[in-house]
Amino acid sequence: MSIGILIADDHGVLRAGLRALLNAEKDLNVVGEAADGQEALRAARELRPDVVLVDLSMPGLNGIEVTRQLKESYPDMAVLILTVHEDESLLQEAIRVGASGYIIKRAVESELINAIQAVSRGEMYVHPAMTRALMKDLAPRAVSDSDPLKSLTRREIEVLRYIAQGHTNRQIADALCLSVRTVESHRANLMSKLSLNSRVELVHYAMEHGLLEQEQP
Repeated sequence: MSIGILIADDHGVLRAGLRALLNAEKDLNVVGEAADGQEALRAARELRPDVVLVDLSMPGLNGIEVTRQLKESYPDMAVLILTVHEDESLLQEAIRVGASGYIIKRAVESELINAIQAVSRGEMYVHPAMTRALMKDLAPRAVSDSDPLKSLTRREIEVLRYIAQGHTNRQIADALCLSVRTVESHRANLMSKLSLNSRVELVHYAMEHGLLEQEQP
């Protein structure tokens, strides 16, 4: 089954190049294009793509606002930011409003294709050049007695770390010698205990609490 993609960028030549690149992949299918933020929202509503490839700098609504509105209306629709901006504050803001990934325009073609495939599976993708920026200033918060982190079991914390590192449910199950159903149950418990609603929010929570800085058991 192919992945339906909407390209939102105000540069027509770039859109044409992206369409040709992505349509050349057998599992990718560009279903539409948009030249500004409002057009992107209308196209997403009409076409219901699996992945929306969004530029941050567009006329009208910028990419951050487009992402926020898309995730409010279509929580399961993956939004991948494609931008020239290698700015840590923009990266962090994109993640806060629900973006599933952030890739820079100087990335090689294979990186973009891998990013689209990853976010379509519900995983998070951050271009390697931006990983350091993502981690910067996200120091672990002090854990108070009321912090829900204390309610997590050791196994739930293990699953949370693997999720935050981008592993699929199958990969987590294999690594921890569990069934996929059990991993899905742990993930549901994590979302319930931490009052979170998506994989992206789980990743952000793990980063804020320094869980990625600890080695896997």
